[in-house]
Amino acid sequence: MAAPARTWRLVLEYIERELLDGRLAPGDRLPPERELATSLGVGRSSVREALRALEVLGLIRTGTGSGPSSGAIIIATPEGGMAALLRLQVAARGFPLDDVVSTRLVLEASVVETLAATTGVDLTASDALVRAMDAPGLTRADFLALDAQLHQRLADASGNTVVASVMGGLRTAIESYVLAGAEGIADWPQTAARLRAEHRAIVAAIREGDAPAARALVHDHITGYYIESHVLARPGATHALIGPRPIED
Repeated sequence: MAAPARTWRLVLEYIERELLDGRLAPGDRLPPERELATSLGVGRSSVREALRALEVLGLIRTGTGSGPSSGAIIIATPEGGMAALLRLQVAARGFPLDDVVSTRLVLEASVVETLAATTGVDLTASDALVRAMDAPGLTRADFLALDAQLHQRLADASGNTVVASVMGGLRTAIESYVLAGAEGIADWPQTAARLRAEHRAIVAAIREGDAPAARALVHDHITGYYIESHVLARPGATHALIGPRPIED
């Protein structure tokens, strides 16, 4: 039998091969553990461990029993696994926080540019979230949750599922830092008012088709909050860490 260390690769390669060849698709059930173990030349316990890992990564969903939801089923939810991976890498210092912020800036700039260049983009959900942030009595955590939803809705509206999934993972990975940073802001009402105004300006630029303005606005919006909340390790080095403010065309 193959060494346990190779089980992950064997199972992953099997699923990838079956998906590429069209023999498996999201919603299909994988063969039973016993059959997988025999065909791949590994022990059932090793297969079980590999399936657990694949479930954490968002590649499969497993269920017990004998009903329609039992066994390992292929699912298409990359954002769950992406978020878990990024969160662990940030916690383990594998991905420096400043690099995560820099990457988020690149992705968000791409999102708003794409939306501004798209005719007839539906901003209904974004408008609703902007209005929701005007509600009185919102806690900092509630406000930031709506903020995260707004940015994610914009990413979803761009139509790029990879960008949307990575953005969701990046935001989840640094969520605890963002919340902790908010608690350290002395005048939160003033900060919240500024963030609301910035959100409106970003959505307005997208609606007006002004890609350079949308790009510059989202850049200033993100960097401004991270500097104020001290999420960035070295605020004075922001220019080097996350690049200069985009120049309007």
